[in-house]
Amino acid sequence: MSRLEKQRAVLAAKFGVILPHLDERQRRLLIGAEAQSLGHGGIRVVARAAGVREATVSAGMRELDSGEARLGRVRRPGGGRKRVADLNPAVRKALLTLVEPDVRGDPMSPLRWTTKSTRKLAEQLTRQGHRISADTVGDLLREEGFSLQSNAKTLEGKQHPDRDAQFHYLNEQARNHQDGGAPVISVDTKKKELVGPFKNNGREWEPRGEPVRVDTHDFPDRELGRAVPYGIYDVAANTGWVNVGTDHDTAAFAVESIRRWWNGAGRAAYPTARRLLITADAGGSNGYRTRTWKTELARFAAEVGLAITVCHLPPGTSKWNRIEHRLFSHITMNWRGRPLTSHEVIVESIAATTTKSGLTVHAELDTNPYPTGIQVSDDEIAALPITRHRFHGDWNYTLHPQHPLDATAINSTSDQAPANRPHRLTRRSLQDPELTGMSRQQLSELIDALTPALEVQRERVLRTRRGHERLVAPGTGAKAKLTPADRILTTVLHLRKLATMDLLGQLFGVTAMTISRAKQEVRPLLEAHGHHINTSTARLRTPADVATFLASNPTQTKVNRRVKDLHALRHRV
Repeated sequence: MSRLEKQRAVLAAKFGVILPHLDERQRRLLIGAEAQSLGHGGIRVVARAAGVREATVSAGMRELDSGEARLGRVRRPGGGRKRVADLNPAVRKALLTLVEPDVRGDPMSPLRWTTKSTRKLAEQLTRQGHRISADTVGDLLREEGFSLQSNAKTLEGKQHPDRDAQFHYLNEQARNHQDGGAPVISVDTKKKELVGPFKNNGREWEPRGEPVRVDTHDFPDRELGRAVPYGIYDVAANTGWVNVGTDHDTAAFAVESIRRWWNGAGRAAYPTARRLLITADAGGSNGYRTRTWKTELARFAAEVGLAITVCHLPPGTSKWNRIEHRLFSHITMNWRGRPLTSHEVIVESIAATTTKSGLTVHAELDTNPYPTGIQVSDDEIAALPITRHRFHGDWNYTLHPQHPLDATAINSTSDQAPANRPHRLTRRSLQDPELTGMSRQQLSELIDALTPALEVQRERVLRTRRGHERLVAPGTGAKAKLTPADRILTTVLHLRKLATMDLLGQLFGVTAMTISRAKQEVRPLLEAHGHHINTSTARLRTPADVATFLASNPTQTKVNRRVKDLHALRHRV
């Protein structure tokens, strides 16, 4: 073996041991240094011994001779394999089109209704001619500001225009009651729970590999049924009372829960109280549209002698109810990861709920039946001792132990029962500025302006129905059920959203259909003459509500005072 071959064999052995442990640049510098030490012909010998091209050896020698400082990286800037997004700029736009089909492209994208995982995105891009891996898709999405996100419960639906005003009003009512030593409670029904060995969300400490075993499917147990926890949270005392029902979540069950709280805790905590404020959601068993809720509360108010004021949260804001954050959330955390195997477990778990801020909770089981489908008639609602507040009487109202004296004095006579009060309302009282939203002079001017056009329109409609001109003189024949002035007045009151067509029909002695026809005739004329009717915040449901509303009119009270002062002055003179 020649000296050159022995030298090549030694280098090959050395390179075989050292080069696998070096990075690309280090290998290049090592073989360059060996070639320089061999002198002439060293490049070829080292290249063959290392198994690389001679150009690579020459590159290593040049780097050694250049005297450059350490690069701190293996390759020079721009070296190595180019990124997919650089070689194919269109892939980024194609990816964004897939993940944002509603904003950037075809809403009928194949991935519009499927999971947008990086794997499926990569598969779809590859089908479109953009060869890419799932990892690269993830890198591109992060560069574009995307991340894995869960749904966020922030949309509250359509917001009522009086939403904020109702919250302010509710807060004022709560302060007023608390300043007077009256209780303020927040009520609601917690999520209904299945009773039995079913999975309960959350995690608890258990021996490793020994989780609590529960049923695979959440089919209700016919014998155990469900638990219906109805909660009452005392805002001032920071105490909770939960009535766990076993039947239906009805208004009767809700009021019975409040009754149990009052008899068990409220009466002792507020011995001198004459009022009670209840804040509740807009829907459910204690909703503002639920008639049974009002009748049961009226019965409860008569039993305990309390004036019960109810303020409902605006629609779509149930998560703002204080009981959700002060009571229900802590109950859920207390029994997390624990199967609710019996009603006793539910009651004891609720009663054991405490917080660092001092919350204590009482819980008891209610096995009484609460049937559904109970109907409440219009007469029963009209007979209720209820006063609807001037601001949103549908959301804010007070149920009295008996009918308010002011409403009885105004609307009842010696031989008339409170149920007959609506007949005492006159046309002039229905023209009150508090009802119409305009002064009596403005209403009179509006009637004078619209009456001629209303009469012409009515004649045109009658001529169309007859198919020919009048055969008799105007003023003869059947009279209209409502005069032009009444038709205009009823339309104004309905556009003010003060009353329903049924209530207006009772007030004017006609049917709701007659009110509807009057509105259809007058409303186009109002729009044509540029008259805009402002919506009122009061909501009246019965003729008694109208009478009570007018009786509490501060404007009318001032007028009465001025009349009395004038009479007193005349007597003095």
